[in-house]
Amino acid sequence: MIVITAPTSAIGRLLVDDLLDRGAPLRLVVRDPGRLAPHVRERAEVVAGSHGDAAVIDRACDGAEAVFWLAPADPAARSAEAAFVDFTRPACEAFVRHGVRRVVGISALGRGTPMAAHAGPVTASLAMDDLIAASGVAYRAVVCPSFMHNLLHQTGALREQHAFFMTIDPDLKSPFVATADIAATAARLLLDDTWRGPGEVACLGPEDLSPREMAQIVSEVLGTGIDYRRIPGAALKERMTGSGMSEAMAQGMVDMFDAKNRGLDNAAPRTPESTTPTTFHQWCEETLKPAVS
Repeated sequence: MIVITAPTSAIGRLLVDDLLDRGAPLRLVVRDPGRLAPHVRERAEVVAGSHGDAAVIDRACDGAEAVFWLAPADPAARSAEAAFVDFTRPACEAFVRHGVRRVVGISALGRGTPMAAHAGPVTASLAMDDLIAASGVAYRAVVCPSFMHNLLHQTGALREQHAFFMTIDPDLKSPFVATADIAATAARLLLDDTWRGPGEVACLGPEDLSPREMAQIVSEVLGTGIDYRRIPGAALKERMTGSGMSEAMAQGMVDMFDAKNRGLDNAAPRTPESTTPTTFHQWCEETLKPAVS
């Protein structure tokens, strides 16, 4: 039995479909089972509730061999550590109690860099990895740069202002990854019972791109001129707190992007194993263009 947390997330949905297609027995932990597709509800066990709830995750891990772990976004959290580390503590206890053999988690790049200690959610993600690994379970952190998927949050700006906005240096080349490739990596690890101990597996996409180059590709795909506009961290923080994000989480996001600007995502070596297949151009054609149109 494989337990999947956050099965309705951008990664989780793809992972669930992939594993079901391979005939894997799945148990899904979901706050709202109604958000699951009918074909998924018919073919998988469902445990209703938050996977941060000790009773819920304990029930889910009973008899489980492997767990996919994804801490959900919590913009109102009192801190990034609360959102990642504290949220994960009950699960670590459940992994040990039920003898779970393997856990695959979604985390971030940056371990071992000087930027990692002051990078908001990245810092908390790495601490979460340490917590899971310290439980003694075999653990693989799928460590990722920024997601291509994040650009979907700016479809309105792309349509109305013909631009997208980030705090990243317009000429800084860095990796970006498609959620489909993250899900495929997680599926491979969940189905492989040969690995042991703790470790990281990087997903870096096939190329490093600057925001300026991304704007050129988006322009080609959408058939209209798209600009990249850099905004200061203070403006981003004001926008996020104005949308209901806590002060601590908003500052953490600003710190994370500052760390990325200083090379946080560029520290991991690009290897054949860490190079995933989906190009940004392909992602724009298949995912962004339909969302903007």
